[in-house]
Amino acid sequence: MDRRSFLRTSAIGGAAAASTTLAAPAYAQGNRTLTMVTSVPDGFAIFDDAAQQVADYITNATDGALTINKMPAGSLVGAFEVFDAVSSGQADLYHSADYYFLNQHPAFAFFTSVPFGMTGQEMANWYYHRGGHEAHTELASLFNLRSFLCGNTAMQPGGWFNIEINSVEDLQGLRFRMPGQGGQVLGRLGASVQNIPGGEIYQALSSGQIDGAEWIGPYADERMGFQEVTPNYYTSGFHEPGSALTLGFNLDVWESLTAPQQTIVDAATRAVYSTNLSLSLAENGAALARLQAGGTQIREFPDDVWDAFGTAAAEVREENMSDPIYADIATSYFESLRESAAWFEIGDGEYMRQRNRVNG
Repeated sequence: MDRRSFLRTSAIGGAAAASTTLAAPAYAQGNRTLTMVTSVPDGFAIFDDAAQQVADYITNATDGALTINKMPAGSLVGAFEVFDAVSSGQADLYHSADYYFLNQHPAFAFFTSVPFGMTGQEMANWYYHRGGHEAHTELASLFNLRSFLCGNTAMQPGGWFNIEINSVEDLQGLRFRMPGQGGQVLGRLGASVQNIPGGEIYQALSSGQIDGAEWIGPYADERMGFQEVTPNYYTSGFHEPGSALTLGFNLDVWESLTAPQQTIVDAATRAVYSTNLSLSLAENGAALARLQAGGTQIREFPDDVWDAFGTAAAEVREENMSDPIYADIATSYFESLRESAAWFEIGDGEYMRQRNRVNG
């Protein structure tokens, strides 16, 4: 049985099974307004940029036949409630990061990022050319959803810390904000992991509720103001080398769209993935220079801490492999990663090494 057939016929519980039996609603002909709930407040760099761009793209490309009404975190539902709201039909679609929903299924991690996983370009390779999109479609359908990647933050730094991390022991008891499998890795290494919505991180840091946090990257983090309250910025992280964002439709709403409207949505999400990734990469260098000039201490984790991250990441990955859906998607993901990485190493990687050497 191939992967798509396996996912289609797999059962993951009564709630998911029930959701697939809902009758598709009838919609009147003409213009429609769809409610999109998001996981961040309006104006958040990179994350909300992608949400706003896809809303505008769909609205404009359909000439208003589909108008996307963006509802930021907290205005209709909470930041981490968007998945359930759309699955149940309370809202029409969401824009978020699917690793917020590991309690629904651990395989959703692969559609944002996993520790020591794919860069933004490698994710695109898998998603659009090696079966990732099909896997996302099948997994989401079990929850009455139709999902698309819609943005990528690029490599996310290790984060902001109120202390230096000189050894694994420094992680013991550290109250740190990190979602997804990265947070599970830190938890294995003794940190007290907090999953705090993006809109609440600054207050948690400034009040001392947490000792550190990761967010997106220099450009987005500078806009958040973390440099005002936390001195140490670790600029390379193990946890999210290329974090994808997701646009998820209620499946019944998706199936009610016309074929041209569905084509526009697909094109919009692909365009936003590319432009969002390039926005982050274009802005991060200058933002990091400003942070450093303003007094932020730029640091990197020592090798033994990286080794500990790697060991714990392998353990987290392995403990989920007993789930057949997770295992099937993981196999596809890492096969594609190995293919992409092998070419990059002998192609782009060697060129960049030589370019840096020649250019000094």
